[in-house]
Amino acid sequence: MTEDSPHILVVDDDERLRKLLRKYLSDNGYLVSVAVDAAEARGQLAAMEFDLVVLDVMMPGESGFELARALRAEGQAVPILMLTAMGETEDRIQGLESGVDDYLAKPFEPRELLLRIASILRRAAAPPSTPAPAAVADIAAPPQLRFGEIVYDRKREELARHGVRIHLTTAEAALLGVLAERPNEVLSRDDLATATGAGGNQRSVDVQVTRLRKKLEDDARLPRYLQTVRGKGYLLRPD
Repeated sequence: MTEDSPHILVVDDDERLRKLLRKYLSDNGYLVSVAVDAAEARGQLAAMEFDLVVLDVMMPGESGFELARALRAEGQAVPILMLTAMGETEDRIQGLESGVDDYLAKPFEPRELLLRIASILRRAAAPPSTPAPAAVADIAAPPQLRFGEIVYDRKREELARHGVRIHLTTAEAALLGVLAERPNEVLSRDDLATATGAGGNQRSVDVQVTRLRKKLEDDARLPRYLQTVRGKGYLLRPD
């Protein structure tokens, strides 16, 4: 572990789990801080920079859902991995609606936790792409899709406006990646759920479409680029 190691904030009111996660993640090369509830987590986030928050849902006072939603509303883009003992579909949907990057139900295998964390950090650390000069054609550049002032780099799986990256959660990035592979083609909700690993959950797809529209569209209520085709599915229509 070094000063350059990713810094993770673990937020959980279960003292035993906090200690276990702190030791396990530290043993695997991460810097780890802990918080017992949302209030303490806010203080930590205000005082230090973190690369990832591992957040429990069921806490006294402000829940993990509420904290995640508030952080996103405040413009806090730190990736969030939500832990919960609740495995019901609606609870997973609520987590995704809150803007978390990934969701892991308890009990979980420690190795799976490490893989989820590594995946989120890898995506978050991807360097922003540099727009090619106007005089140089995008001969060697990766394929890009444009949505007005917004550009999606398919190779980097990155959304940006004027070179400034727009944060995508893991679920949002997965959905946009699948849609971008087949632009101007209607994809069914069922196919999208399967392709994005949503376990056939069409409602999860609807949630991510709603969130993506807020990042792609000038007016999410009147979508121009990510359209609903009634009775068939969704259509990504770039410029």
